[in-house]
Amino acid sequence: MATTHDATDETHDEVGQARPVRPEDQDPKLWRGQGWTARVIKNEDDDGWAVEMTCDGQSEPSLVGPWTMGRDKKNPKPLDASAFATLVKTANEVLARHVQQRRAQLHRNVTVAVEGGARVRVDLDVVPDEDDPHAILTVHDAAGE
Repeated sequence: MATTHDATDETHDEVGQARPVRPEDQDPKLWRGQGWTARVIKNEDDDGWAVEMTCDGQSEPSLVGPWTMGRDKKNPKPLDASAFATLVKTANEVLARHVQQRRAQLHRNVTVAVEGGARVRVDLDVVPDEDDPHAILTVHDAAGE
């Protein structure tokens, strides 16, 4: 489902060897590395610019946010190593929150008292499989069995 990437300052070449993200190898409006692509785009909502972060292998961006104008107040400020590192960190945090929220939606538990005063924990885990959606219901006593 969602993929997270670490914040190391590396990317991989054609043979899979790790190498540093080099600013001189990047375009001012398009940076690739660390499993992400940052692209500066025209903001459709106003006269400004936006930056979109797309996880490698995904067709839609995971994060889109406003981007700073350059000194000429017409063109976008170029991407740089510091901005790219911040964008990667933010995009990874967005994906992590998405995974955490998805888990919270699909997992519920409740502790109840049964006859005799014993307490049991009931867990419900929904498996949103495209072909075979189902749920798993488990009950655990105080010893976890």
